[in-house]
Amino acid sequence: MRLHAALLCTATLIGGAARAQVVTTPAERTIRTTKAEVVSLAVAPKGDRLLVGLNKGAEVIDLESGRKVFTLPYAEDGGSAAYYVAFNDNGEYAVLIGHSGKRVVYSMKDGKPQPSLQQHRWVPDPRATKAMGLDMANSTFDRFYQQGELKHEGHTLRAVKNGTVEVVGDDGKVLQKLEFPENKDQHHRAPLLAWQGKLLVGTDDGRVLLYALP
Repeated sequence: MRLHAALLCTATLIGGAARAQVVTTPAERTIRTTKAEVVSLAVAPKGDRLLVGLNKGAEVIDLESGRKVFTLPYAEDGGSAAYYVAFNDNGEYAVLIGHSGKRVVYSMKDGKPQPSLQQHRWVPDPRATKAMGLDMANSTFDRFYQQGELKHEGHTLRAVKNGTVEVVGDDGKVLQKLEFPENKDQHHRAPLLAWQGKLLVGTDDGRVLLYALP
């Protein structure tokens, strides 16, 4: 089991084995979605579902079983990538936003799109989506990663090329790297999400890996 997990991710400690890991490796769990690039992540308020934004729409995954609950298409202005995903406060709805800033809301009861956004005031408005870097001026070939960096107990976790994740100390030095040999796209930037003592990392082939954050 340990060998299998090691094949999914290579962790490198910088500066010697005596330095404690900031992210505990190997990954405790791997969730597999459709084989597509993972570009955004969100966990439902109840902690029961994972929303995975892909370069081809999004998928809702049951966190306990790892099984797919819904497939959520996204095809706005010639783009299909859901670069920003989120649940509302009670988890009844989810929003997908792509390169153009266009917003699509889905019901989490039946997985169907909502015809109107007027009642969904929790959804970022056009000005907010433009501030994210998502607006009509963007090329469909451009990529916009919204979860490329996070803070954890004085450390910065950041996504860099080839899907690698670096752990940086307050002195700016790289303390640890999470590397993913199975990634094929050198331009992939892994979306990062900290949730209940876990680090969630998305790969370019549809995997979401869960690590312990000590």
